[in-house]
Amino acid sequence: MLEKLSPTQRLLIFFLVLFVFFALYDRYIIQPQVEAQRAAAQSKAEEVSQIVDESAAPIAQNTPSAAPAQTPPASASALARVKTAAYDLVFDRLGRVGQVTLTNSVFAGEDHRQLELFDPSKPLPLELRFNDRAIHQAANSGEFPYSANVNFIDASEREAKILLTQKIGDLNLTITKEITFYPDGHYDLKVNAQEAGDYFISVGFRPSAEIDPMTVQGVLMEANGKVETIEDGEAKTGGRVGRANMVSAFDRYYASLLYSYQQPFDVYMNIIGENLPLAFVRAAGEVELGGYIGPKYVSVLASIHPSLTNAVEYGFFTFLSRPLFTVLEWIKSIVPNWGWSIVIFTFLVKVLLFPLSHKGMVSMAKLKYIAPKMKELQERYKDDKQKLQIHMMELYKRHGANPLGGCLPLLMQIPIFFAIYRVLLNAIELKGASWLYIGDLSLRDPFFILPILMGATMWFQQRITPSNFTDPMQEKIFKYLPLIFTAFFLFFPAGLVLYWLVNNLVSIAQQRYVNKRMASEKTHNKEEKSEKN
Repeated sequence: MLEKLSPTQRLLIFFLVLFVFFALYDRYIIQPQVEAQRAAAQSKAEEVSQIVDESAAPIAQNTPSAAPAQTPPASASALARVKTAAYDLVFDRLGRVGQVTLTNSVFAGEDHRQLELFDPSKPLPLELRFNDRAIHQAANSGEFPYSANVNFIDASEREAKILLTQKIGDLNLTITKEITFYPDGHYDLKVNAQEAGDYFISVGFRPSAEIDPMTVQGVLMEANGKVETIEDGEAKTGGRVGRANMVSAFDRYYASLLYSYQQPFDVYMNIIGENLPLAFVRAAGEVELGGYIGPKYVSVLASIHPSLTNAVEYGFFTFLSRPLFTVLEWIKSIVPNWGWSIVIFTFLVKVLLFPLSHKGMVSMAKLKYIAPKMKELQERYKDDKQKLQIHMMELYKRHGANPLGGCLPLLMQIPIFFAIYRVLLNAIELKGASWLYIGDLSLRDPFFILPILMGATMWFQQRITPSNFTDPMQEKIFKYLPLIFTAFFLFFPAGLVLYWLVNNLVSIAQQRYVNKRMASEKTHNKEEKSEKN
């Protein structure tokens, strides 16, 4: 049956199947996975339990035989609770952060349940592991649970301190964690285990609240002025990063991190599951660290320490994404709406890139203008490639056209487009931000209006943009690009689609200006020729 269809009809069927595939994949694969992960994170903090495989425990390079034994399930009851302006936190009886619940309604799910960050079945923040097997087994057996000096502290308006203590009678060993919490969600940690030898402090397995296949999640480290990211699925056991200042376990929007910009530390990497990274800070005796758990708001991280903004992962184009986000945030400080800020930001970017894009558009228009003459030369010198090349170069020179003039400006803009894409995809600042009929710019358009408009403007832009395809099949594929992009953008964050829509609208206005200018020049040249004749 397919053999009877034309190439165009086959191509159309292919793209329709592609569209249906992505729609069904998002509906029945991606969305159920995200919902399942969120449902797991909604378990009661009192019921937190965890079993960590023996192979996941860090082993110091100088004591490879001292692998700690399994960490048993935590006690069913909570040890203490902490309230800040950002979240409610519960400690379990092994002195770990059993769960963090974000209290801001912005983070609540569609069922209005508050968002919990951690998967209770994975390693938790502030777990201690020891190189000494006997100490590790005793400390994590559950036989010697931690105690707290208070069972509740309120740090929602001012800092508050809690002291967790573990006494291991069999070894005459006392371990303490003194933690001072602040309203914004960061804390100061002081661990004292003087007689325990080398030990490791876990930053915890990354939050599992916002897993998106289009974004990066895993572990990020800042060491020696450089930032290194280990994504899920790429971790290797036994990795070590020396002189680190910050380590973060993160998903798309949230992070658990430890840092110290006064005293660098060593980070040891291990894996759980299918090469999922798990990071530990190596310590001995008494150690002091800073910590943060919560949303990766750039302003919040910067207020704690300017370098903590490195915890926001933008990927390869970070060097461009960070300054672009700074500009976007500055616009937001003037225009109190993220949607309109994106519109203004897009317009400013187009103004900045106007010289490049204008040059490319003019070059494409000139190439279209001389396309018939190029075809004549190709027909005349089809058997003499050298002469064809010489006459083609003369033709380009005479009309001021450049065969690469349309491509090079576009290639130079691609890094900026990707950098903006990364910014809008990872900006938690868009979470809960409304614009016109859209209630949350970090989610897809509920009515698919923006992606459809984006596809329509892309199609119209193609209609008014000069092209000089020599391959009919390439031209047909190019014509169906708006359909492909529409299919992809249906499920993209509305803030990102808004950027592309405004970008298309400004490009259309610019293209129409170039077309009118070229038409005017063409008419003027014809008039000059007629006067000479």
